[in-house]
Amino acid sequence: MTAGRAGREPVPWRRWLALLALVVVVVAAFVNLGRWQLDRLDQRRDTNATVVAHEQAPVRPYEEVFVRPIAEEDQWQRVSVSGTYDPAGQLVVRYRSNAGQTGWEVVAPLRASDGRVVLIDRGFKQRQPGTDFPAAEAAPPTGPVTVVGYVRRNEQGAALATNPTSGSVRLINSAAIGEALGLDLVDGYIAALETTPADPGGFTPIAPPPLDEGPHLSYALQWFTFSLIAVGGLYVFIRNDLRDRRKAAARAAARAAAAASTPPATQED
Repeated sequence: MTAGRAGREPVPWRRWLALLALVVVVVAAFVNLGRWQLDRLDQRRDTNATVVAHEQAPVRPYEEVFVRPIAEEDQWQRVSVSGTYDPAGQLVVRYRSNAGQTGWEVVAPLRASDGRVVLIDRGFKQRQPGTDFPAAEAAPPTGPVTVVGYVRRNEQGAALATNPTSGSVRLINSAAIGEALGLDLVDGYIAALETTPADPGGFTPIAPPPLDEGPHLSYALQWFTFSLIAVGGLYVFIRNDLRDRRKAAARAAARAAAAASTPPATQED
């Protein structure tokens, strides 16, 4: 009996509990990441529905929309504004992407017919390999113009990205740009689709976001799968631990039985 007991190790409850605690933390993190991706999927679906609804709606006067801070649900409406550009406030927006291309955009203030000043994104130009961003772009049309474009909300980021420097900026934020230019710009901006008379700059209009659901559902399923793998791994680890203990106990019992069946050695006088 003494040899049998000596061959048995105590059940490793502490090790199992420590591993269980780790798995609980990991699974909780994975499940939360999966739920976050599902939330992103819902947001993407809401955005798609908003874009479709706004694309099907008629063009509205900008005065009807730019009456409050522009929110996510205001984006991608088509509005029309008439006024005169202020070429002195034009900026090159660096490191931009549009319909799978990389390049830059150009924004300029437009003094609208209602007396307010609204920021207009004149459009996008593709950056060619091996070239740098331009220090300046072609001036906007002179005289009265009418711009039809998408409503866009201010982009958010660090001051280094929103504050203009040497005629360029990284993000389009009318509050930061207006402060730098000494202009009281309305909140948000307009991404031009059509300009009358035509804009001579040769810009490509900014494309709305693609109407797909992105990878969020597949990412969510991956995180939930990782959670199941973690739980399964805990089960396999404990099962193998118990199997190894049974095998060790069986070997110890066999050794004890063999020792008990061996006759003791006799001593000769």
